[in-house]
Amino acid sequence: MRVCVIDGRGGGLGSRLVAGLRLELGQAHHIVALGTNTVSAAAMKQAGATQVGVGPCAITDTLPTVDIIVASLNVVLPGAMLGEVTPEIVHAILGARATKVLLPINRARVEIVGVGTGTLDALIAQSLSRVRSLISEALPV
Repeated sequence: MRVCVIDGRGGGLGSRLVAGLRLELGQAHHIVALGTNTVSAAAMKQAGATQVGVGPCAITDTLPTVDIIVASLNVVLPGAMLGEVTPEIVHAILGARATKVLLPINRARVEIVGVGTGTLDALIAQSLSRVRSLISEALPV
């Protein structure tokens, strides 16, 4: 399976997700890191991503090839991440056939009702667990 992590700004969340996925999934699955800028992409590459892309063009070209997208809620909010999330990126993510695993972290003052609050570590752990479940469900018995 191809699991994609999308992040921007400094790549702190993305690099933690990539490192966690690499530990959870080992080398059996391809981890694609897509950064909205070169700093975030480099951080995710250093964390163990198999493939890295940067910018809206790389994001829109790569998303049709992945099975799971993992990112913060910010990636579907145009203008988020200090303007790094473009409408083009949002459209590509929402239009992708991949399952989207979004962490309810955002600075755009958007609240998701029914989602409990938790620490960043807890949210990362939950997202890694969900990706593992999705992969287990997709693998033939």
